[in-house]
Amino acid sequence: MNIRNHIPNALTCCNLAVGFYACILALNGNYAGTMTAILLAAVFDFADGLAARLLKTCSAIGKDLDSLADIVSFGVAPGMILFDFIDRMQQTVVWPHPLLGKMFLAGAFAVPVFSALRLAKFNNDMRQGTSFIGLPVPAHAVFWVSLVNAVSSSLAETGFCAGLSFHRFSVYETGVPLQFVLAFTAVLAVATSLLLVSTVPMFSMKMSSLKWKGNEIRYLLACLSVVFVVCFGVFGLTLTILCYILLSIFNRQNK
Repeated sequence: MNIRNHIPNALTCCNLAVGFYACILALNGNYAGTMTAILLAAVFDFADGLAARLLKTCSAIGKDLDSLADIVSFGVAPGMILFDFIDRMQQTVVWPHPLLGKMFLAGAFAVPVFSALRLAKFNNDMRQGTSFIGLPVPAHAVFWVSLVNAVSSSLAETGFCAGLSFHRFSVYETGVPLQFVLAFTAVLAVATSLLLVSTVPMFSMKMSSLKWKGNEIRYLLACLSVVFVVCFGVFGLTLTILCYILLSIFNRQNK
């Protein structure tokens, strides 16, 4: 048995295992831990593809296994943390009817559902070898877990990433009505989930070389992400994904 042939799949399984752990943490309301697990899953997701290309061990099974792992790590896990976040907020509001608060939970279901559709489309679309069509599910997951952490008081309570989080933000300290926050969150969840299955071209961070020419937009995003994280802490990750979307649109218009 050639062990090198199994290295990419082993890394994919690590992605799946960490994604499963992220789901457990989300169930317990540990937002900071969930975000850490999903970011680690993203590292494994990048590593398995890199290993498969370097070792030339790409296979149909590996491709399907990667999608199965991704739906857990970047579909179910962020959907669960978003569900818990919305549920906790709606319980603090006095509603004329109990069902009014519960209806906002529907936004969280859009995340895993459209993530699954995105992954199914990706596996059957030969045009997405070097770039993407629609927002990649890992980027979508990072957007939501970082945003939930940034607007949740749990971040301030746990002191997670205190070295990076110079600017902590809590919804409960802004005076913004929670009804508005709930409605905005639910609508945004559906909107970003629809972006997963859109036809908007998105550039990939994969580089064939380290040269500046041809990778300008990738280096620009990397530099901006560092600035965002240093200046805004966890919320900087949210801004990075927003910047990625805008740069992809700008890049498309200039081609």
